[in-house]
Amino acid sequence: MVLQKLKQKNVRIALVGASNDPHKFGNRIYLDLRSKGYDVIPVNPKGKQIEGDRTYSSIEMMEELPDIVNFVVPPPIAMKVAQEAVELGINHLWFQPGSESEELETWLKGTNGIKYLVNSCIMVETR
Repeated sequence: MVLQKLKQKNVRIALVGASNDPHKFGNRIYLDLRSKGYDVIPVNPKGKQIEGDRTYSSIEMMEELPDIVNFVVPPPIAMKVAQEAVELGINHLWFQPGSESEELETWLKGTNGIKYLVNSCIMVETR
């Protein structure tokens, strides 16, 4: 279901854990998705800009909510931000390998209306 949403035109993707550090996946994923034409919105509480683009400290600070939230952060942060996203009405969540946990997956399974993908790399799926 999340993959179907990803294939729609003009899909907005919030990347939680976006980074300016070229050695981090938060940077690699950001640049990869942008190069493929996706509308990617960087989310990182520490950064004001990622690769010259405005960065949001949280999803709730965005003027327009994303269609998909992609997580490249440790599981405790992913869980907290996922709960915030669901409260905002966002129901397509994608957890990069390493951002998922057993607790998170249990919560996702018990949350109605949430479409999610865990342990799958968005860069691979968008080739």
